[in-house]
Amino acid sequence: MKVIAIDGSPRKGGNTEALLKRVCDRLNTHGIETEIIKIGGELLSGCTACGACFKTKNKRCIIYNDPMNEWMEKIFEADGILLGSPTYFSDVTMEMKALIDRLGYVAIANDQALANKVGAAVTAVRRAGAQHTLDTMNHLFSILQMPIATSSYWNIGYGAAKGEAEHDVEGMQTMDNLAENMAWLMKCIEAGKGTVPPPKIDRSQQMNFIRLEAEA
Repeated sequence: MKVIAIDGSPRKGGNTEALLKRVCDRLNTHGIETEIIKIGGELLSGCTACGACFKTKNKRCIIYNDPMNEWMEKIFEADGILLGSPTYFSDVTMEMKALIDRLGYVAIANDQALANKVGAAVTAVRRAGAQHTLDTMNHLFSILQMPIATSSYWNIGYGAAKGEAEHDVEGMQTMDNLAENMAWLMKCIEAGKGTVPPPKIDRSQQMNFIRLEAEA
């Protein structure tokens, strides 16, 4: 099994990276392969809502001038996805938001291609706003039918300067417990394959809340 971890921080060797590494190191002890992909600092395009991914259905975004499709290919092949972002004005970085929007749309367009893969998120923060940042990342998992791994506390590490989050002993403990829960959930899903059929999902009914009356 493999987990792809996404580092949305533009800072190299920063606190977000430290949190992701802590989770990945513990996952490795369970025999789960991990890879950290740094997207922070890349010049990424946001989703343009063109709808091309619903026509091509090839698990790719029509925007080819950045590495997004390369990252998405690895994410679709993984068994778990770990998102990490620092807290920027109580939310994720621009790079992480671009990934969320484009990855989410492509996954939905390709028959919920991330359904039943395990998702988890972590965030680094100086003082406040981290809860909303976590919520933003978890919203991706919740709409894509991905079980969300939780921990013994919110998945937050506190620190401003590089390396400070590593001194947040409770934060690091939270990362360890997150990894334990993520590994357990992934193993349960893997063990159930071939024995417990995946849930049957009906997405045939869609409803908009504004209806314009037809012209007479």
